Amino acid sequence: MAEKEQQVHPLAPANDHPRSDEESASRLQSKELKRKKRTKYIYIILVFVLAVLRVKNPKVRIGRVNIETMEINNTVAAASFDLKFIAQVTVKNTNFSHYKFDNSTMTFLYNGIIVGEAIIPKATARARSTKKLDFTVEVNSRALTTNTALDSELSSNVLTVELMKVMRKKKSPEMNCTLTFNLSTRNLQDLNCK
Repeated sequence: MAEKEQQVHPLAPANDHPRSDEESASRLQSKELKRKKRTKYIYIILVFVLAVLRVKNPKVRIGRVNIETMEINNTVAAASFDLKFIAQVTVKNTNFSHYKFDNSTMTFLYNGIIVGEAIIPKATARARSTKKLDFTVEVNSRALTTNTALDSELSSNVLTVELMKVMRKKKSPEMNCTLTFNLSTRNLQDLNCK
């Protein structure tokens, strides 16, 4: 009878519960798979941000130009001009976020000398849209000293003025345009932007 009392009864069958080292190995394998998935998603998000959401310079263009006043003196002794016109600037924002810009200055040059400036008020171009701004420009020859090139240009009934930089910001579009006015028809003859 002593044999019956010493008989060992197992607490649980061996097939029902895995051993603790097998259990920890499967947990480690599961954690490793989750970590690899997270890393993969992070790379996808990073590529999306760098490729698609990269901040680009907006495109700035001059649209229409309406001349309000034009006074020309093409005498040899005192050649001069005084123009006042309304110009439309378009800011095309190709980014996926708004583009805010502060007050900016458009500078007009004749033979490298500033003959006029216009202030563009601060505004916001919405994401993936175009903002149109109208402003008044006054361009005159008061800053010029006697200039024989101006005499000959005015006598040919053509006046060419250059337009330089438009906006100030870290991401800032550059604009370099040439406006050619036909003095006999009192209209803008040519607008060429680079």
